[in-house]
Amino acid sequence: MLRYAWQFMKYDKAKSLGIVIGIIISIFLIGQQTGIFIFLTNAMKALVVNSKSDLWVVDSKTVNANALGKLDIRKVREIQSVEGVAQVFPVVVAGGTAQFDNGTTAGVQVIGSDEPAYRIGLKKEKIIGGKIEDLLEDGAVSADYFDRATLGGALLGTRFEINGKKAVIAVQTRGVRGFGGVFLFTNIEKARFFGNQSNNTVSAVLLDVTPGTDPIMVRDRINKSVFGVRAWTSKDFEASTVNFLLSNSGIGFSIGSLIVFALIAGFFIIGLTMYSAALDRIRDYGTLKGIGASNGYIVRLILLQAFLFSLVGFALGYLFIDLFRRGVSKAGTVFEFTPGIIFAFFVVTLVISIGGASFAIKRIISLEPASVFRG
Repeated sequence: MLRYAWQFMKYDKAKSLGIVIGIIISIFLIGQQTGIFIFLTNAMKALVVNSKSDLWVVDSKTVNANALGKLDIRKVREIQSVEGVAQVFPVVVAGGTAQFDNGTTAGVQVIGSDEPAYRIGLKKEKIIGGKIEDLLEDGAVSADYFDRATLGGALLGTRFEINGKKAVIAVQTRGVRGFGGVFLFTNIEKARFFGNQSNNTVSAVLLDVTPGTDPIMVRDRINKSVFGVRAWTSKDFEASTVNFLLSNSGIGFSIGSLIVFALIAGFFIIGLTMYSAALDRIRDYGTLKGIGASNGYIVRLILLQAFLFSLVGFALGYLFIDLFRRGVSKAGTVFEFTPGIIFAFFVVTLVISIGGASFAIKRIISLEPASVFRG
């Protein structure tokens, strides 16, 4: 059967090429939009992902890590006293405007946590310039390499102002970017200084539980015993942030609709091309039926062609997706596809190809073998 399938495929090279191109275009568009979606959702939850803690504690009304409320500093001591809490790490997030010597201005979020732990935004594997200890210098903050264009080309050592106060980029990270804003990390005192914030408030509290203690139990104790706050596991806070932003931004609908249209376009392009190819070979299919081939055999033959088309189309389509991923990563749009997502791309390719093959199958199985031999 494989030999027959190959012969049918190479009979009309132009249509076979058209089918493969249709698959490539569809899977590339789907992969491209999926990659952008992954990047955006990663940016939405970046503040949580780039922190190190068992639990987050925020204002009771906060469901989005990008819009933290304020907590009275006395809440930190209350949280510290809850059974199962080992250490607490207050975090201050302050908005501001950065201004550079070349006239560039940018909205920034200055995020501070206690040194030397720096439990948020400053993972060692993300630092590409400077040392964490350099943040002890006057006005020292970190900035991400991929935000340099927004920050007027600022790199390690660049001096500028935040809300009119002198600052310097003492640490540079790679891939620690926020959603809709530029993250600058420093210690908690500088974050308050740059953001003109009181010493009596914090934005959030990160905490570690005592060894052997279930974080879920500690979370529930905090939520029951400390009024006005809400404790979250990091995973739950990430999910809440992404769900809130997707439901209020239209990003999910926009990207989802593009993926759906790519699926529909691929389905009909492939389907109509395979139908046209089947019509061109109608006598050959009729001959096969005339010499005893069953409808089941014909269906398997057409599905085998669709499977082979999908293999070739997926291989080439994913190659273009990976080239796109590598290209945009150089500009800071960094994302990765898990093995599960790659497998899902292949399944989608099969669905498009086999779904498109149904056009040809329907036409061929209704064919009367004798009809191909009439005038």
